[in-house]
Amino acid sequence: MNILLMSRYDNLGASSRYRCYQYINYLNIEGIEISVAPLFNNDYLKDLYNKNKRNFYKILKAYIRRIVDLYKARKYDLIWLEKEALPWLPVWIEYSLALSKVSYIVDYVDAIFHNYDKHKLKLVQWVLGSKIDFIMKKAKAVIVGNDYLFERANKIGVKKVYNIPTVVNLDKYKIFSKNSCDNDIFTIGWIGTPITSHYLNLILPALKYILINKEVRLKLIGAKRKKFLEDLPIEYISWSEDTEVKEIQKIDVGIMPLPDNHWEKGKCGLKLIQYMACGKPVIGSPVGVNKKIIEHGINGFLAQDNNEWIWAIEKLIDDAKLRKKIGRAARMKEEKEYNLSITAPLIRKIIISAININKT
Repeated sequence: MNILLMSRYDNLGASSRYRCYQYINYLNIEGIEISVAPLFNNDYLKDLYNKNKRNFYKILKAYIRRIVDLYKARKYDLIWLEKEALPWLPVWIEYSLALSKVSYIVDYVDAIFHNYDKHKLKLVQWVLGSKIDFIMKKAKAVIVGNDYLFERANKIGVKKVYNIPTVVNLDKYKIFSKNSCDNDIFTIGWIGTPITSHYLNLILPALKYILINKEVRLKLIGAKRKKFLEDLPIEYISWSEDTEVKEIQKIDVGIMPLPDNHWEKGKCGLKLIQYMACGKPVIGSPVGVNKKIIEHGINGFLAQDNNEWIWAIEKLIDDAKLRKKIGRAARMKEEKEYNLSITAPLIRKIIISAININKT
């Protein structure tokens, strides 16, 4: 079996890395050969993360490369498509190039349909508003990462839709005997990209209060430096795939603030899953899948406003035994629900089923 994985990003893109790439070794062992054809390469992402800009020339090259890949796709048994083939172009273009001729499955980790159907321009809504729905309905199977995306697929009548959460390989996320509460200074951790670090603005009053009034520090992994947080105990860490787990292991609590908007309801909670895999208690906004991942008071806390964020952080600062207890519960939930060893066989089954349907 030969599969063409048409991912959105190269390995620097977290969504592609965790939704697609981490399954490749397992699938290869199972006799499913995966060829990878990302739309945007790492150079594009470096420009986006480091310079906060999109290079038009690199985008044009990416689209030309993707069109060539779509023509080549006809020699494969199946396309494994992440999100869509050609963003911001009408669906008939990518469909006429390959999707009408080759069976495909499609994976969604974000509510990208809201890029179109909630766009401020009516023309975009009219031309592209139903694009993602069309792609989902024509797929042999649709894989989604949370209930919000699952409900969308069900609403439009997708027959084969599978709700598979974003997971991690727990072999990489080890728990050490030295507990994080042994840190000299209590450490609040956040991991992400310069593009998503603006979510921290939602809880700035809480963070400033804690950093000023408590002996704590804030570790930001992959975040953009914030001038208005200068002179506070903040450690900025450059993100690296090789060191991200090691850095998370050094924190005492992981945080994930989010606004209650349409786009954020489609997020799949990767930050929380990474923290919990390292046995860390978590605090998150009660938005979307966060409410499913976090069991309030058991493996973490849900915090609605800045006062609740302050309360939750202080509770963990002041109670080392509680931190240990919640951290153990977080790890246990990971092992039962957000573990690669659980989801990998499901992905294999979906792929094989899609190929067999195509042959009948």
